[in-house]
Amino acid sequence: MSKTGILTVVSGFSGAGKGTLMKAIVDKYAYALSISATTRSPREGEKNGREYYFLTVEEFESMIKNDALIEWAKYVDNYYGTPKAYVEKQLEEGKNVILEIEIQGALDVKKRFPDALLLFVTPPSAEELKKRLIHRGTEDMETITKRIKRASEESQYMNQYDYILVNDQIEDCVEQMNSIINEAADCLQKGEKFQTKENFEPLIDRMQNELKTI
Repeated sequence: MSKTGILTVVSGFSGAGKGTLMKAIVDKYAYALSISATTRSPREGEKNGREYYFLTVEEFESMIKNDALIEWAKYVDNYYGTPKAYVEKQLEEGKNVILEIEIQGALDVKKRFPDALLLFVTPPSAEELKKRLIHRGTEDMETITKRIKRASEESQYMNQYDYILVNDQIEDCVEQMNSIINEAADCLQKGEKFQTKENFEPLIDRMQNELKTI
């Protein structure tokens, strides 16, 4: 029986360390990292086909029309989306694909790929999230406050994910993430549904309460 890869969708709060986690796991393990398409202009140092596929509005809207995207959305006058062809090709070749997108996009992917594994990344506490946002040194306190408010809203969707990853020590989180993906991939091969035995409700409740009061 030929092996089909599993699609893993990663979401999480801004400041949870998703980008660092994604780079670390792709560097260490043989995952295919899906690259999003966007109509925004490249920033300094960015290259087409590495950070994003940089498209014109006409090119992007043509992809929408031709159903060539798994999911797409418009943020601040720019389109962002996930090209379907690359993801499907990698999965058919038996490779496990990781995709990092926002919550709404993740839930849209789950509708189109019911076997997709949804992972949510969170720091150990709301206080730690605030600390990481401040230490990034890229935003003022007003913006950080808005990000925490957004995180509070996003936390309402945590229970729709298959697994919650607490990103405390990056190396530990990479190993845990790799283990969960492999377990879910094995279930997919056997025709079984991945179900974790861990109860994340106490963690979700705590994060929701902390984010409201921080």
